[in-house]
Amino acid sequence: MADALALACGSADRARSAVAAWSAQVPSVDRDVVALLTRAREVAKVALVSNATTRLEADLARQGLAGLAHVVVNTARIGVAKPDPRVYGTAADRVGAAPHRCLFVDDTGVNVAAAREAGMTAVHYRRPEDLRTALAPLVGDARSPVRGEACGGSSSPRDRSGPEPPANPR
Repeated sequence: MADALALACGSADRARSAVAAWSAQVPSVDRDVVALLTRAREVAKVALVSNATTRLEADLARQGLAGLAHVVVNTARIGVAKPDPRVYGTAADRVGAAPHRCLFVDDTGVNVAAAREAGMTAVHYRRPEDLRTALAPLVGDARSPVRGEACGGSSSPRDRSGPEPPANPR
């Protein structure tokens, strides 16, 4: 990667430094989101679907999140990326559910639309309260405080144009 950036960075050394600095970053984790997913994991299969790099699994482990999802679908490893419909089919297959039994949550509208086209219920995530509302049928009252192990990510509101999320019991 550094070699490819050398010209843009002005030198190979500056490019290597930039890549090293980027690689050392640890994203913040939203503890409310992790707590919600931990609760959901108790009653349903949870898959993490990410257009990440091949470092995703190591990054999750470094942040203590490796066991948060039952399945990780890293598009860098399957050769197609969201919003390609094959990504959603792969995720459903790996959790052992038909797409219409899956709830897909993403912070990018085009990925939400593609999940719907693939037959999933989909929520456009903007803030943790939206995830709490979408998961309420699985984990209980959306207004009750979240308890349990926490760590987390971003957030998004439920896109009300889709149907209510289906339960996806194990």
